Amino acid sequence: MRALKILALLILVAAVGGGGYWAYRTYYKPKAALPPGIIGSNGRIEANETDLSAKFAGRLVEVLVQEGDMVKTGDVVARIDTADLEAALRAAEANVRQAEKAEAEANAQITLRKSELTLADQELDRAVALIAKGNVTQQRVDQNRNQRRTAAAALEAARSRVDASREAISAARAEADRLRAQVGDGVLKSPVSGRVLYRLAEPGEVLAGGGKVLTLLDLSSVYMTLFLPTTEAGILAMGAEGRIVLDALPNRAIPANVSFISARAQFTPRQVETKSERDRMMYRIKIRVPEALVQQYLEYVKTGLTGMGYVKLDPKAAWPEWLQSDLTKPAGS
Repeated sequence: MRALKILALLILVAAVGGGGYWAYRTYYKPKAALPPGIIGSNGRIEANETDLSAKFAGRLVEVLVQEGDMVKTGDVVARIDTADLEAALRAAEANVRQAEKAEAEANAQITLRKSELTLADQELDRAVALIAKGNVTQQRVDQNRNQRRTAAAALEAARSRVDASREAISAARAEADRLRAQVGDGVLKSPVSGRVLYRLAEPGEVLAGGGKVLTLLDLSSVYMTLFLPTTEAGILAMGAEGRIVLDALPNRAIPANVSFISARAQFTPRQVETKSERDRMMYRIKIRVPEALVQQYLEYVKTGLTGMGYVKLDPKAAWPEWLQSDLTKPAGS
């Protein structure tokens, strides 16, 4: 009986060990040493933050999103009370219509003054012809000449009124456009596609001009920040291939490319006199995940996740197997 128990225990241990080995071989990629030409560093996933603010002072009517919600570029996310601006806009539009009517009346006056000038010219021509024959007096000719000058002056005045009316129309339309733009600014739209990080104001609050309503994460630009020593940063090329391995997904490498290399060193001693001190100079590097890949897994993207970032210092270096995954393979392969 005792022998049977020992045999059963040995079979159980073998089964557990075999299962563990199978899981190890299936799901775990051993992290071998990095080959020459590739370097790694700790980092965390980040994305650009965008503050959505009110352009002008006003009362916040509604906020249409919650923290954590996904938004797309152009989505309406909040509204500010614009009742006063809408009333002013209606008055400005009425001023535009009034100025347009004034222009129409001024154009009608031009037509009238042209007819008067034509008649004055004809009267003057007849008077000049008749005085040569002695049929009218010089006084009559002078009167016709004066009437002609009066009609010409009236025509110029009418033309000036048309110009003034057009300027008034331009001013009225500009004011209407300004108010219309302000009314439009009362509807706050997301400038980026991403996730709502913070909801900073609530309906009913009166915001000053520039008052913040939301903070958005722009998920079109997701990257990991690394710090590399000067010897590696100095030979790293912009656009170089990279890989990201998150602590939450240790066996699924994510492709990336170098999108930023700082022009200034971080953690630099005040006086750099020895090689050991120079080795302490660190440069900030960003490796960015392709936007198409981010959009494909948008619901899973989270900032703040920690992990390791790797970059190729030598373009000819080959990625080890444990830095390859279905995400790093070309489409269709």
